[in-house]
Amino acid sequence: MGTTVLSLRIDGELLERLRQHAAKRGMSVQDYVVRTLIRDDFDQRFRTAVEETERFYGVT
Repeated sequence: MGTTVLSLRIDGELLERLRQHAAKRGMSVQDYVVRTLIRDDFDQRFRTAVEETERFYGVT
């Protein structure tokens, strides 16, 4: 799997909050943001899988 560059423009307050959250975890801002996006993507896929399973089994 290759990589691609994504450039963002964010305000200073948000960047500082991201720096603080990343520092608490010993991560760079880039790693923190990527990990957050991956986690959110997993959460959405998991939620969809649960909903599809419930529909399949008729659980409401």
